[in-house]
Amino acid sequence: MDEIARLTRDLQRLEDLVGDRLATHLGSVSGEVPSPAERGFELDLFSVLRPGEPLTPPEHVVLLLALAPHLRPAFFDTLIARHLPEGGDLPEFGGVRLESYRGVLATGETAQFVIAGDDIGGRLEVQRMFTTAHWFSRQHLLWLERVREGAPATSGRLVLDPEGVELMTTGTATLPGFSTDFPAEHVGTEMNWDDVVLRPDTWRQIRDIESWMRFNDTVLHEWGMGKRVRPGYRVLFHGPPGTGKTLAAALLGKATGRPVFRVDLSRVVSKYIGETEKNLAGLFDKAEGKEWILFFDEADALFGKRTDIRDAHDKYANQEASYLLQRIETFSGLVILATNRRSNIDEAFLRRFQSAVCFHPPTPEQRRELWQRSFPEQVVVDADVDWRDIAGRFELTAASIVNVSHHCAIAALDTDMRPVDRSMLEGAIMREFVKDGKIV
Repeated sequence: MDEIARLTRDLQRLEDLVGDRLATHLGSVSGEVPSPAERGFELDLFSVLRPGEPLTPPEHVVLLLALAPHLRPAFFDTLIARHLPEGGDLPEFGGVRLESYRGVLATGETAQFVIAGDDIGGRLEVQRMFTTAHWFSRQHLLWLERVREGAPATSGRLVLDPEGVELMTTGTATLPGFSTDFPAEHVGTEMNWDDVVLRPDTWRQIRDIESWMRFNDTVLHEWGMGKRVRPGYRVLFHGPPGTGKTLAAALLGKATGRPVFRVDLSRVVSKYIGETEKNLAGLFDKAEGKEWILFFDEADALFGKRTDIRDAHDKYANQEASYLLQRIETFSGLVILATNRRSNIDEAFLRRFQSAVCFHPPTPEQRRELWQRSFPEQVVVDADVDWRDIAGRFELTAASIVNVSHHCAIAALDTDMRPVDRSMLEGAIMREFVKDGKIV
C-alpha cells in the first residue's frame, strides 16, 4: 500500500505541474513554473527499472506522462477541460487520441511542453530522451510512435513497453507468452546440475559461460574493458538430439536467475520478403536490456551453409542470415544457437561466436550412471537387471533413458507395483528404438 500511496502522490504532483504549465501558457497566472526538480517527485519510485542508477526528475516526469492514462484514463482530458472550459485547440500541448481509446494520450510534444515550456534549450534536452542513445531506447522501455513523413518526430505518442507498465505499477513483470509478435517460449526446469551427466570438456565450457554471465559486467564496466570487447556472448551448442542442449540452456538460466526463451525459428522465418527481418527485430527489441537468454533451436534454418545466389529466394535467405548475425552481435545478453550437426552451420558464421560446445552421446559408463539415477525411489528394480550390461549394450541418449524409465514407472503402477525386471526394461528400450526409427 505504501507504493500505491507514493504513486498517488506523484500523480498529484504531475497534475499540479501540468496544471501550472497550462495556466501560465494561457495567461491565467504569471510567473515561473517550478521545474520538475523542485516538485519533490519520489525519484526512487521507479528504481526497479534501472537498479543502482537513479532517474533524473525530467525522466521521471516523462515516465509518469506515459503511465498516467494507464491508471486514470481521463487524466489529460480533465486537466485540459479545467483550463479550457469552452474548448479550443492547444497545439503546444500535443497529445493524440486513438480509435480504440477515447482519452488524450501524451506525445513527445506534451513532454516538451510540460517540462520545458517555451525554453528551446530545455525542449532539446527532453528530445534527447527519445533518441536511440538514451537508456529508454536501449532498454526498449519507452519510445515515440512513428509518425507520417513530414510530421515532427516529437508528435509521436509516448509508448511504454507493457512490461514497463507492470514494473512501474506492481514492481514485477510477468514473462511474455508465445505469440506472433514474440515467437519464443519460456524454458524452465526443475532439474539441477547434479542431475546432468556430461563429459569433462563440455562441463568446462558450460562453466565458462556461467562465469561470463556472473562477472562480465564487472570486467566491462568496472575494469574498463567495455571499449575493447563487444557486448554479449554468442555460443553454439551442437550434438545429437537428446544429449542435453536445451536442458543446459535452461540450467544456465536457473543458475544465474535469468529467463531462457526458446525461439521457434519456424515461426520467425517467413516466405515473404522482409517479414523474417521484421520478426527478428521485434524479438530482439523485446529482449534487449532484460538479461534474457535467447536459445535458437535448430539454428540450421537460418545459419546453414550459404548458397550461391541463383534466384531471389537465395538472395533473401542470405540477407536474413546476415541480419540475424548482426542482431546477435549487438545483443548484450547470451545467445545460444543449437544444432544437431555442427557441419550444417556455415563456418563463416561460427567464426563470429565466442565458443562452440559439443554435447556428446553418453559413454557406457555415463549411461550406467544415468540409468541408476533415472528411476524414482518408489519403483523397485529387479535383481536380474545389470545396469553395466544394459548401459553397454544399448546406446541411448539421456533423454531416451528418461523416456524408458518413465514408461517403466507407468507400467509398474499399472501392474500393482510389479518390480521392473529385465524383460520389462528391454521391452521399453525396444519401444524407444522403434520410436526413434533405429529399428523397424
